[in-house]
Amino acid sequence: MEHRSQAESALGGAAYGMLFVLGVVLGVVGGFTHAQGPQTAVPWAALGWVLVLFLVPLGAGKLMRTRLAAFATGLGWLLVTMPFTLQLSAGDLVIAQGSAGYVYLYGGLLALVAAFMFSPSSGGGSWLLRGYPPPKNPT
Repeated sequence: MEHRSQAESALGGAAYGMLFVLGVVLGVVGGFTHAQGPQTAVPWAALGWVLVLFLVPLGAGKLMRTRLAAFATGLGWLLVTMPFTLQLSAGDLVIAQGSAGYVYLYGGLLALVAAFMFSPSSGGGSWLLRGYPPPKNPT
């Protein structure tokens, strides 16, 4: 088992915290902009957000070499997006029940699950803590 110093543990925790904040930002911006653009049969903005919601957590998972990075980003998005689906007493609704809303919500959930599944399950720590390039095996 690899022992980490307190500084390395703090750096790793800060990295995962920032990925969570990135997910929150994606949720806020995506929640208000997923229905932007011309109202056509295909909700292009929502499809674009689904692609972003796949690539950003996948990139985080691959860079940190752990599924926890993809999970942290997805959790931030999920904790913002779910309250956006609730209708307030005044009738306000951020993510409306329409084609763009359904594509953004359900497509985003599927994109997050796919990004989590395609992320590496273990890799001996993140690239932040080990330096770049990774050391080569002498075998």
